[in-house]
Parts: sequence; C-alpha cells; structure tokens
Amino acid sequence: MKTELEKLLESPEKTMTSIIQRVATGPHMSKSISYDEARAGMRLVLEGIADPIQAAVFLIGLRVKRETEEENKGVLQGILDKTETVVADVDELVDIADPYNGYGRSLPSSPFLAVLLAEAGVPAVSHGINTVGPKFGVTHHQILAAAGIAVDQSVKEAAQQLSNPEIGWAYLDQSAFCPSLFELAEFRKKIVKRAAISTAEVLTGPIRGRSKTHLLTGYVHNEYPPIYTMLARHSGFNSALLLRGTEGGVTPSLRKKSEFVRYWDQTEDTVVEAAPQEIGIEQQNRLVPIPEKLLPLKDRDFGPDKNNNAIAKLAAEEGISALEGRESPTFDALLYSASLTLWHLGRFDSVKQAAAAVREILASGRGAKRFQKAAGAKK
Repeated sequence: MKTELEKLLESPEKTMTSIIQRVATGPHMSKSISYDEARAGMRLVLEGIADPIQAAVFLIGLRVKRETEEENKGVLQGILDKTETVVADVDELVDIADPYNGYGRSLPSSPFLAVLLAEAGVPAVSHGINTVGPKFGVTHHQILAAAGIAVDQSVKEAAQQLSNPEIGWAYLDQSAFCPSLFELAEFRKKIVKRAAISTAEVLTGPIRGRSKTHLLTGYVHNEYPPIYTMLARHSGFNSALLLRGTEGGVTPSLRKKSEFVRYWDQTEDTVVEAAPQEIGIEQQNRLVPIPEKLLPLKDRDFGPDKNNNAIAKLAAEEGISALEGRESPTFDALLYSASLTLWHLGRFDSVKQAAAAVREILASGRGAKRFQKAAGAKK
C-alpha cells in the first residue's frame, strides 16, 4: 500500500494546486496543510517538478499565514530527503549553523569558531553558501575562501578532514550536500522575502557524530527559539544551544547581558543568562564593527554589496590574527561563543572556567597552527 507521501508525489499538479488553494487564501481564510503535504510540496520544489510560480506561491503563502509546527517540520524533512549526510569518525561534534545569508552590519568572527572548538577537543563543522538573499551578507564561504580554506569539498572529504585529529574541523558548502537546494538561490532572490527554507536549511546537519551531534545556532526574535529547538529535535540533534546573537548569528552581544536557550537530550528548553563582563570582556560595541569605508551601501540594488569581498578579506585577517593570540573585538567574540559552547557541552562547570581555557588556547596561538593545517590540506 502506498504511503500518503507517495500518493502526493505521484500527482504533483494536483498536490500543488490543493496546497496553494489552502495556504494562499489571505490572512483570515488560509488553512494549514499536513506534515506530509509540506514535505511533498518542498520535494516537488527541490526536484524542479513544481512550476516556479506555484513554488513561489507555496513558500510565500506559508510565510504570510505563518508556518505551523507540522509545516515547518515537513519543509525541513523535504530538504533532509535531498541532503547527503555522512557520519564522521568522531564520537560527537558541534554543528555551527550560522545564517546562510551572512552578515551585513558586523565583521564576522564565527567562521573561525570551529577551529577554536577543535583545539579545545571538540570536533566542529560549519556549513553555508557563497551568497543568498534576503541579506546577501558576508558568509563563512567567502571568509574562509579568502583565508585559503577549501570551500568546495565533498561531504565525505569534509567528514574526513573533521575526523583527522590534527585538524578536527571543516566547512561544508550547500552546493555539495544539497545541490537541489543550492540551485534555488536565484529563485529565492526573485521571491525576495525570507521563506521557510531560510529557517530549515541551517538544521540539515550534513555531518553527524557517531554518538552525538550538537547544534549551535543563533536568533534575534523571541518567536524563533521554540521553532529552532523543535526542528533541531526533528533533525536528530542531541542538544542545542541558541545564542541571541548579532544579526541572528552565534556571536552574542559583546556589551550587555543576554538570554540564551538550550536543551540536552530529552530535557525541556531552558533559558539561561550570561554577560560578557563575567569573563573579562569589556567592549563598547555589541558587535565587531566594520570600518566605515567598507560599510554596505544603504541604497544598493537587491543583491550582494560591492564591498563584500573586501569585508571577507578583512574578516579573514582578523580571524587568523585572533587565533594567533592578538586581542581584539574578534578575539573577544570567539572567546565568548566558544566559552558558552564548551560550558553547554559539559566540558566545564561554568562559563568562567571555560573562558579561562579558551583564553589560554587563543594566547598560545595553537588555533592558528591548526587552522593552517586545514589550509595546507587544500593544496
């Protein structure tokens, strides 16, 4: 007997018509669809079977009426169905899920967080895309490429690099682990607004640990933590730490106390607080500032800013410098994110204890040496 998903996929025109008739009927008349319908709709979009107009109405319709829990899980599962996943030769790892559309108002430090965690004994992977809307900001892909790191590895190659104890970290591009989603970048630009894809794609977890995989991601708005933790559980993450970060990333404010959300295994979500001053961070800005001459243009066309390459190059230089031990806002940003993560993982009893260990790693320059081993593996 055919499953409900199989029935939906074998009649794509009928399925998409039925979905659109319900999700795109205005703010008061729209109706929700089932998990299987959302999964099938996302599959039809990814497989290029759905007409582009139908695909756009499907995603925007869900966004306008607000996606339900079942719809979000269905969209994520549709993406997971098309994602290549590999188990690395490590017991556990941290999956760093920064916003795929990058940073537009701050100098990113997070591309260097994986190597710092690896030096602290925790294998880590980050993943993303070169550029995508709606922000078209500076991404892990751009910064790591500027720093000499391979950003075009296959899933298996990235897993092997992560499993190498002398390296222990990797970057993986969406073009490698989910090509059908990667190919929607231009389509996503045309629909302009953030769709459910933007929420789901960071939770794919293309590389997993043998025993446990932990999610590290960020948020700005209060409505997102329960969505992310719900989807993290659906995706199979054993724990999650959600940092209220600048621009929705994994770097919290460097100036004031913030709330964070976490869960571990089967426990409920809990809210915790931390302040950068508690670990010796004293910064005037909440984020790592971009030099004024490189600030993105406010009236630019809808797409990447002309300064993105220069910002990525500067972020690469600052990240490597921090790993070499030079204190700076980027140094503090890495210190804060890494300390919170190691505490969450139970490696230390307090954030202060974790910070002392991370500060010693940064001061020693060992992270920079580990980073250069990954850069050397590219050649």
